[in-house]
Amino acid sequence: MTHPFLDLPPLSAAHFAAIEDRVARLLDTRQDVVITQGEALLPLEGAIRAAAGPGTTALNVITGPYGQTFGNWLRDCGARVIDLAVPFHTAVTAAQVRQAFAEHPEIDFVSLVHAEAATGNTNPVAEIGEAVREQGALFYLDAVASVGAEPVLPDAWGVDLCVIGAQKAMGGPAGVSAVSVSERAWARMAANPQAPRRSYLSLLDWKERWVDGGRTALLHAPAQLEMLALEACLERIEADGPETVMRRHRTAALATRAGAVALGGGLEPYVRAESDAAPVATTLRVPSGVVASELVARALADDPALPLAAGGGALAAEMVRVNHYGADATAAAVHASLAALGAGLAGHGRAVDLAAARRAVESAWR
Repeated sequence: MTHPFLDLPPLSAAHFAAIEDRVARLLDTRQDVVITQGEALLPLEGAIRAAAGPGTTALNVITGPYGQTFGNWLRDCGARVIDLAVPFHTAVTAAQVRQAFAEHPEIDFVSLVHAEAATGNTNPVAEIGEAVREQGALFYLDAVASVGAEPVLPDAWGVDLCVIGAQKAMGGPAGVSAVSVSERAWARMAANPQAPRRSYLSLLDWKERWVDGGRTALLHAPAQLEMLALEACLERIEADGPETVMRRHRTAALATRAGAVALGGGLEPYVRAESDAAPVATTLRVPSGVVASELVARALADDPALPLAAGGGALAAEMVRVNHYGADATAAAVHASLAALGAGLAGHGRAVDLAAARRAVESAWR
């Protein structure tokens, strides 16, 4: 008996290339787009190791945990790293980036996370990209969480290496990702003797054996399930319209934020300014005396399908994350999440107003 998930024909090079072209259309880019067979950490690490090395002076912007990871990779490559860290409840500004350039004119590489799903903030990439262009530095962007939830425009913003993943706002699997690469970035990689080659991390292998070869022969057997799921994500976004999908995520974020404030019980937005809050996920600070991870665990015990998570590491005690992305960018998911959090807070003796929270969510959604 055949099985739709097991008895799949091989994915052809032409089909693989066609899916890459759809990713390029989503990003509105003329850069080369390479789909990588793995979770987004694969191209995120591969791009840094290809483009940075001894002699690189990198400005590493830290607005959450992934910025810290990128700094570790850059140092491991032998780059000199200047960290620009801002509190996780806010976003970095172009003025702060320009100040770093003024203090360190030798900076030639900038790494930035667009939206930090882990901390709920989003950074103004268009304005930062303008500053990076003035500096002449290579611009590396993690857009894994933001793609599908807000505009991601590598060409317009001057991004040289833009990494995306399918598992958040695109509503797809975690096992496939992609990176758009500018000509400047390819040249930087080619000039880097430490850039990975003959390696699963190597972007240059894809450039030389896939892109330059006219995309006719794949480097390895592609993962059909993940590739077909990515294609389905792209088809769905194209059918709904990217603007509609992004509007749904932004509305979910505004509704969650408004509903949490109306709910009360000491729950409040973790990211203080609405303009700094990411549309992909909303982070909330729990009141003193309540442990966020325990609050989330109780909510998930009653309904494991809720898009809730506690903050990572030290934030597990104080932060709740509402992951209203992909299929959960809906009013129903927001209502259910806030109702569960309200019930948990009430169990701690906190006064909550579930009706007010529902009205706030409905008002924001309208």
